[in-house]
Amino acid sequence: MRILLIDNNHPILQNGLEKLGCICDEDYTSTKQQIEEKISNYDGVVIRSRFNIDQQFLDKANNLKFIARVGAGLESINEEYAEKKGVYLISAPEGNRNAVGEHALGMLLMLFNNLKKADLEIRNGKWLREANRGVELEGKTVGIIGYGNMGKAFAKKLKGFDVEVICYDIKEGVSDENCKQVSLEELQEKTDVLSIHTPYNRLSNNMVNSAFINNFKKPFYLINTARGSAVVTDDLVEALICKKVLGACLDVLEYEKLSFENLFQNDNFPEAFDYLIEAENIILSPHIAGWTIESKIKLAQIIVDKVEAKFLAQNTLEIKPEIKKVTGIGGLFFKTKNPAKLKEWYKNHLGFNTDDWGCTFWWKDEYGEKASTQWSPFKDDTTYFTPSTKEYMFNYRVNNLLELLHKLKNEGVIIVGEVEEYEYGKFGWILDPEGNKIELWEPIDSSFL
Repeated sequence: MRILLIDNNHPILQNGLEKLGCICDEDYTSTKQQIEEKISNYDGVVIRSRFNIDQQFLDKANNLKFIARVGAGLESINEEYAEKKGVYLISAPEGNRNAVGEHALGMLLMLFNNLKKADLEIRNGKWLREANRGVELEGKTVGIIGYGNMGKAFAKKLKGFDVEVICYDIKEGVSDENCKQVSLEELQEKTDVLSIHTPYNRLSNNMVNSAFINNFKKPFYLINTARGSAVVTDDLVEALICKKVLGACLDVLEYEKLSFENLFQNDNFPEAFDYLIEAENIILSPHIAGWTIESKIKLAQIIVDKVEAKFLAQNTLEIKPEIKKVTGIGGLFFKTKNPAKLKEWYKNHLGFNTDDWGCTFWWKDEYGEKASTQWSPFKDDTTYFTPSTKEYMFNYRVNNLLELLHKLKNEGVIIVGEVEEYEYGKFGWILDPEGNKIELWEPIDSSFL
């Protein structure tokens, strides 16, 4: 495959693709029009955010098989038209979700403990303790809107802070051991801290406006590490002034479509932005929540892995006479009233090496490679086993999840939800004839080592 790289990324991306036998060309300076003139020569394109991939671009790309964006969102691509043209879209939200989770938590703790204000005061010779008395996170309810990769990462980071974590998402059944899914009305009734983790779409655009804010029963703190377009800044400032919003952590701003360099050079700030800059209860960062040394590497590697899985591993799969099905038990999940207490009992009395997820048992597969099986207690109100009503769920290890699910669907087996991918493998779900939900896992055991 011949691939055009039109944004600079970590070298692991180009090196990885070339090791797979791809021919990679770099072009980081040509205009969009110049690239359109030669794009028909390429099977794939790797981008970040240099320009939008629109209908005109796609019409020129006669031989394009995929577009890979080294990031979480695909809003810079005309997804509907790309699908119509048969172009496969790849993104890598798994690559920077941990960075986003850590950044959101860091901003919140900075706001609650007046760290920005206190630091500046000390540097100016002021030692004001009472004026910087903080607020504790413990006991509060954190509401998350958008419970995908980023929302789940943030919820995981909140473990240990003794907070209630709830979420609202347009998809059903997204709850896990870290968060309970609720209606938007319940979220707005209970939330003390609201964190936005939605992709850009027509539902999230200008979502946080005056009407939305006023539907919250209590004054709340706002975190936005998703898209600046999700928050109407004028309405947020109005809510900050009347103390309906107690403070905000903003890694993204709706003004990002403008040139920030020009804004700062000319001091020509929008009035609401001027307020944010001066306010002590606002924490700002320049769209860097997912911007870490580690995430740069992860994003690049995930793109390589997904290109390989979709396009470069298929030939070997096709020559197999049959799809190997279940290769072992990947995990036993069951409901319990108190997972933490139960894990402690198994640790103390049966020697289980427990962690946040339960206990991982290691063994070797038929090829002598290290493999794992997971033992995991879930809170008794979990919806992770839905639509099954049983108290347990089995996880089975498989070799090729996508091929197997396709085969099972043709055999009339009920498929539940959509495939999800993480650094430790791919997951899919089916129902057996008695309504038991079964989790199928194509593992990457090395990620646990």
